Amino acid sequence: MTSSNAQPEQPLSFATTHWSIVLEAGRGRHAEADVALAELCQKYWFPLYSYVRRRVHDQSEAQDLTQEFFARLLEKELLAQANPDRGRFRSFLLTAMQNFLTNEWRKAQATKRGGGQRVLSLDFQASDSRLSFEPGHDWTAERIFERNWGITLLEHVLTRLRDEYTTAGKEKLFAALRPFISSNRDEGSFAMLAEQLEMTEGAAKVAAHRLRKRYRELLRAELAQTVADPADVDAEIAWLFNALG
Repeated sequence: MTSSNAQPEQPLSFATTHWSIVLEAGRGRHAEADVALAELCQKYWFPLYSYVRRRVHDQSEAQDLTQEFFARLLEKELLAQANPDRGRFRSFLLTAMQNFLTNEWRKAQATKRGGGQRVLSLDFQASDSRLSFEPGHDWTAERIFERNWGITLLEHVLTRLRDEYTTAGKEKLFAALRPFISSNRDEGSFAMLAEQLEMTEGAAKVAAHRLRKRYRELLRAELAQTVADPADVDAEIAWLFNALG
C-alpha cells in the first residue's frame, strides 16, 4: 500500500486541514470550502450533540439546538470566532457551542430559520441510542464531548484504513487483521491468524505490523488536520488516549 490512497479524490484549491476549511469558508473565497465545511460538520457533529444532551435535558430541544448551531455555523455567523492560534479545532467547536448555548438558547427553536429546516442530515435516533450507554452520570458535558470526539476520530481513521484495503481488493485481509490493530497479541494469536489467512506465521506477523503502521500514519494525519502546528500532533495523541482512558 502507498499513502496515495489517503489523498482526496477531488483535491481542493487550498490546503485541506480542518482549520483551513473553516477559515476559507469564513472568507468566502472558495465555494468548495462551503461544501468541505458541511462535510466536516457531518463528520464531527456527534461529539457536540453529546455535549448538548448532557447540558440540555429535553431531547427535542437538544436536537433543535444542535441543528440551529450547525445552521449558524454553515451560514458563517460563527466562523469569525475561528482562530487556529488559540488552540485546537475541537476546542474551537466546543467553545463556539458553549457560547451559542449561553447566548442563543432561548432563540434556537425549531420554528426558526425556515420552520426547523435541517441543514445537515443528522441521525439523532442512532446517536441517542449510543448516548444511552455513556458511562458515569457524574461526568461533565466537557468530559463527554472529549470522549466522543476521540471515539469519532478513531472511527474515521479506521474507516479510511478499511477503505484503503477494500480499494486494494484486500477487504477480507483487513477483516482478519483488524483485531491486531492493538499490539497486545500473543504468539498463539498469530498462529491462528496465519492459519486463517493460509500463510506462514512470519508473513502474518508482517501483515499485522503493516496494518498497525498504516493505522498510526492515518491517525497522525487526521490529528494533524486539527492543529495549527504539526509539532502539536504528539501532544494531541497523548490527549486522545487520556480522553479515552
